Amino acid sequence: MQKGLGVYSLVVILQMAAPIVFASHDQQMVENEKAIVFETMDGQTTDAFEGFIEVPENRSKQDSRMIAVKYVRFPATGSISQFPIIYLSGGPGGSGIQTARYPGFRYPLFMALREHGDVIALDQRGTGASKIVDKCRSGQQVSLTEVVTDQQLTNLYQKAADACVKQWTAQGVDVNGYSTLESARDIEDLRKHLRADKVVLWGISYGSHLALASLKENPNSIEKLVIASAEGLNQTVKLPGRTDTYFKRLQTAIDSQPVAAKAYPDIDALIRRVHSQLELNPILMVVPVEDAEPVEFLFQRYHMQVLASSMIADPHRGVAVLLALYRELDNGGQATLNEVLKRGYFNDAEIAFDLMPLAMDVASGITAERLKLVNKQAESSLLGLALNFPMPQLNRQISDLDLGDNFRQEVISDVPTLLLTGTLDGRTYIDGQVEATAGLSTLTHVIVENAGHNLFMRSPQVTEVIHNFLQGDKIAAKRIRIGLPDFLPDAP
Repeated sequence: MQKGLGVYSLVVILQMAAPIVFASHDQQMVENEKAIVFETMDGQTTDAFEGFIEVPENRSKQDSRMIAVKYVRFPATGSISQFPIIYLSGGPGGSGIQTARYPGFRYPLFMALREHGDVIALDQRGTGASKIVDKCRSGQQVSLTEVVTDQQLTNLYQKAADACVKQWTAQGVDVNGYSTLESARDIEDLRKHLRADKVVLWGISYGSHLALASLKENPNSIEKLVIASAEGLNQTVKLPGRTDTYFKRLQTAIDSQPVAAKAYPDIDALIRRVHSQLELNPILMVVPVEDAEPVEFLFQRYHMQVLASSMIADPHRGVAVLLALYRELDNGGQATLNEVLKRGYFNDAEIAFDLMPLAMDVASGITAERLKLVNKQAESSLLGLALNFPMPQLNRQISDLDLGDNFRQEVISDVPTLLLTGTLDGRTYIDGQVEATAGLSTLTHVIVENAGHNLFMRSPQVTEVIHNFLQGDKIAAKRIRIGLPDFLPDAP
């Protein structure tokens, strides 16, 4: 139930030559690089360089061990040498290298941006090719067949986090080295490794969080920022009240489709009814499991809130299914629920963590004032504390890891920044994105109407805006409009 991307597939890359030291823009290798043919999951290929830097696992300790942070560099294709563009994945926990490999995803944008400089697909410390420790299985079990309260769930996750920290520490891992601040310092070391005076940071969601932290930590090393679906330094935990406001925007979008509007006249009331039903009468069911015996499972209110939290990010992906699920449950049906649960969301009773996403969230943390507001809003909001689970439940759970309120203070900068915001983003909300960038005096804010969280590839105009921004052109159009999905796709 952690945030982040899913399981990655493997692709084959081909080593072309031994490393030599040259300047990067001339399509030659820098130290610790090798030439490869980069292949996407759907078979597209391009020449690239695979490299790494070695950095201290925890810079606050003189005797810290060194770890490798790996990347793939796509050489610039433009005629004018510009600054390297470093892609920062979201999550936390996403792999920049795998993001470039996904079929039908952001590979075309990686290629397009090479016009402006080398494009670096970075695997941040603890992710993808830079991952050095396996997922921890904590030994803590969440019952699949008994009612579990929110407090019991929190207690179990806290015990699981403690157990995993002990496991990782026993394996020689310095858990306190996994923070956004350390990753920001990795980016500075990467800039030096690439022999670049400055870099451009391109990030989405948590990647924007890291970009903003880098801007604060190394203000003179960043030429420009391109960020989407922004998450501020005190926004690891989103405000539950803003989730309710998102559903109001979603209702307005639904109301623009007469058939869907008739089926979903009041989604707020629908969601509350279903949650109340599940609180009083959880559904005992048998869930099919591929290549294994079916699993008996008690579907509860918190399961529904977690599912909703994972499905509202993008209206073009999960929202129609989510609405159908709520509608069926409200009418006593289970067909959609059966199909959703076949994906295995809750099949494993044992709590497991990956180090990087757990530690990064706990390190970035939340101020006491914001936590008080979050807990107050969660009492009555539609999804409660589910959106960022297991935060804030694990706030300060790892000793000495929290970066403190100075880290979470607003970023003040005049570095040119492009912010792209989707009006139907169900994870990083509009008001929050405005707050996250309020201290940026040279901000260009482009609204993508009807887009969700993952908006880069929703319109070719987005790529055009990024091109214009990077080449220094004035952005005339501050709004891009895309079509809505069909919120009732199976209607006659």
